[in-house]
Amino acid sequence: MANVLCLDTLRKPASLIHSRWSWCLSNKRRYNSKDESSSSEYLHRSIVPTMHYQKSLPRLPIPKLEDTIRRYLAAQQPLLDGGQFSETEKVARDFLAGEGKKLHGELLAQDKKNKHTSYISGPWFDMYLSARQPVVLNFNPFMSFNPDPDAAYNEQLVRATNLTCSAVRFMKTLRAGLLEPEVFHLNPARSDTRAFKSLIRRVPASLAWYGAYLVNAYPLDMSQYFRLFNSTRVPRPGRDELLTDERGRHLLVMRRGNMYVFDAVDADGDLVAPEQIRRNLGFILSDATPAPDFPLGALTTENRDVWAGLRDKLVARGNGEDLAAVDGALFCLCLDDVGLSDSVSASHNMLHGDGVNRWFDKSFSIIVASDGHAAINFEHSWGDGVAVLRLLNEIFRDTTRKPQVHPDSASSGGSPCATVRRLNFKLDDELRDGIKNAKAGFDAAVSQLSIDAMQFTGGGKERLKKAKLSPDAVAQLAFQMAFLRQYGATAASYESCSTAAFRHGRTETVRPASAFTKRCAHAFVSRPGAHDAGSLLQMLRSCSDYHGQLTKEAAMGQGFDRHLFALRHLAAAAGRPTHAFYADPAYAAINHVVLSTSTLSSPAVQLGGFAPVVPDGLGVGYGVHDDWIGCNVSGYPARDVSRFLGCVRQSLEDIFAVLDGVTLANVPR
Repeated sequence: MANVLCLDTLRKPASLIHSRWSWCLSNKRRYNSKDESSSSEYLHRSIVPTMHYQKSLPRLPIPKLEDTIRRYLAAQQPLLDGGQFSETEKVARDFLAGEGKKLHGELLAQDKKNKHTSYISGPWFDMYLSARQPVVLNFNPFMSFNPDPDAAYNEQLVRATNLTCSAVRFMKTLRAGLLEPEVFHLNPARSDTRAFKSLIRRVPASLAWYGAYLVNAYPLDMSQYFRLFNSTRVPRPGRDELLTDERGRHLLVMRRGNMYVFDAVDADGDLVAPEQIRRNLGFILSDATPAPDFPLGALTTENRDVWAGLRDKLVARGNGEDLAAVDGALFCLCLDDVGLSDSVSASHNMLHGDGVNRWFDKSFSIIVASDGHAAINFEHSWGDGVAVLRLLNEIFRDTTRKPQVHPDSASSGGSPCATVRRLNFKLDDELRDGIKNAKAGFDAAVSQLSIDAMQFTGGGKERLKKAKLSPDAVAQLAFQMAFLRQYGATAASYESCSTAAFRHGRTETVRPASAFTKRCAHAFVSRPGAHDAGSLLQMLRSCSDYHGQLTKEAAMGQGFDRHLFALRHLAAAAGRPTHAFYADPAYAAINHVVLSTSTLSSPAVQLGGFAPVVPDGLGVGYGVHDDWIGCNVSGYPARDVSRFLGCVRQSLEDIFAVLDGVTLANVPR
């Protein structure tokens, strides 16, 4: 990542899937009457119903415990010395033979009773929703849109209006069952065709996945999509709740910390006239109401238990109706008064902003700066980046191909509009102090965060593939080399990998630090003149092959992190004492992720980023493009972000020099 239908079903998965299908069917009925309406209501009309494959998706497999322990020990090897590894291996073997074996059997039995979902879904929701840290910096990432190719459409009011209209069109297309199903096509010439789609739509939903598989197409899980709209993470003591009120037809708009609502969908379920939306947003942009002294949005940056207590006090003060309007809004649109001069200022603004003009608990917020820079910031508990990236891609395509308003029809001002309502919250001294403290805590936290970016233009995907190297493997190796160059050590590393090929899959972890990357990094960094280019190239290929194996295993649900997490969650839920395996310092160390990485490649995306997951860590967002490689890195004072990026650049220069047959001893330093 969300639904009033499934507040308790996060603990009762059986009703979750029933609610999910009830939601789809009810909304399909609601919007079917509009199927022949103007094309302005929908992004497109898929031949295959949106959820056609969902029922027949394969289940996320639970790996064999022996394989999990083997993979775990392989990931530990580059991080430990001989004595440490021997102790870790001993405790892991004991876990495998005893308590682990028992827990694994119980997990398998539990999984058989819950065939409608995945073994990781419930524990993963619990992990996110039970976390008490503020969501900003700790969980919420951002993805920024590329500018509109026509500069005139980047004017703030025009762009905000078009992004809003396209997001609503996406929602209507999704809820009508007309959104093209998410499918990974290995042979699009066969599977991504009208002929195949016309055929597969006639195959029963219980068999549709198998029909796609026969033509090398792999439908992806779309169970998270219904949480995109009208959804909010609501703070509760101990464990938050995900709420969705699909009856909401209004948009939440924030500007200078003030909060406004107006309907973006009319009583018939149609998109409100785009020109009316433009006028409403124009009015908000021209509203002279001063920024509030105590902006409520700051509370969404607080510790979750503190925020839960303050929310109860807000309700007790008579603010329940306005809070419900916030929670049930389609999404949040943040209109910022700042211009963003470069990628660093853009990253800071889109990741955290000023902590005032945001409602970080909404499932997603579209942020539009005064110069038209735009991004999506999303709350993570309800789902993962796959659904949000699809939303972003579709919105970008729609706004650039079929904009609903145009520069020549827009004005910079606005007149008072009766359909816009500014929310006014009743506060007392305790609530004012709470907002003041939340803002002070937020300011202190973000003041510690550094962000820097780099573009390496010496080569990219095309050259790497020509050399028979995985572009992602090379990027990950460059990060390992950079950390070794800067700090003289191998770091615990994490790369997110989607398991959306399975029903209710979430993510699995690729562990990029391996015996292969350690050997290769030392060869490049510690003894650059000791190996000729041919030997180094062979090491690069070994790293590439092993990384490819790890990635394939993770995508197929065959990593070790989620399995070990689920076993530990099962033991904790039963009140059992923690086995020595989980108390091993090496287990804590490998999960103290210093290099947290995620790749993001899309023609619609300009930038993406997130904060480090530990105080001495680095958050590395990156993309490998045809002829260049980009990195957007965040860190706290324990790490020198700019120097790390310099080391990444040096590492990439060395790797591409080897591809050119140059011995590193001859590379100028």
